[in-house]
Amino acid sequence: MKAMTAEEKKTVQKKNTSKSGKMRVNEKVLNLTILGLLTAIMIIMTFTPLGYLKMPGLSITFMTIPVIVAAAILTPKDSAIIGGVFGLTSFIQAVTGMSALTGALFQINPVFTFILCVVPRVLEGLLGGLIFAGLKKIDKTKFVSYCVTSLSVPLMNTLFFMSALFLLFYNSDTIQGIAADKGAGDPFTLFVAMAGINAVIEAVVCFIVGTAITKALAAALGKMKK
Repeated sequence: MKAMTAEEKKTVQKKNTSKSGKMRVNEKVLNLTILGLLTAIMIIMTFTPLGYLKMPGLSITFMTIPVIVAAAILTPKDSAIIGGVFGLTSFIQAVTGMSALTGALFQINPVFTFILCVVPRVLEGLLGGLIFAGLKKIDKTKFVSYCVTSLSVPLMNTLFFMSALFLLFYNSDTIQGIAADKGAGDPFTLFVAMAGINAVIEAVVCFIVGTAITKALAAALGKMKK
């Protein structure tokens, strides 16, 4: 077999570099496309019944599902962005009065309400992405990574939002009024009373749906990249 000359080796190396560069560009374009689609889905969910289930005594959100998808198939930075979109749509609901609770809090302190709506959602997106990125290094099938991420994001949504709510507004008339109605004399009791079954149902639904969607999308994207 004839050995390649130095010039031929350089030519092959340039072709491989060019091919690798094109693959990276295509992957970036694909990621940006997915990011745009998730943003659009998030906006649609905000203003339709797809994003929230509201019934007497029950109010859960499915808005964490796009955040789960971003955490599992994009990067932590991207999932933080989608979490930020979630937060901004939540703040819009506060401003417009679409949400009774955050709408009332907006009247008390708009800046605190913005922090309440946005910061917890950015954090849940960022940490969800970091959790998946860390787990997939030791999880060869990635199934456990999908499951843990799909469960952790809605749980963080509840924990971070409620923590921020109590930190910023616990002494407000609105929150103290809720506490009085529910007979909750301390923050922990009020947390359980306000989150309670809603948080459990939300976590279970998002866990099941999020795991199924992320696993299916990851498989489809893997085939596309090949």
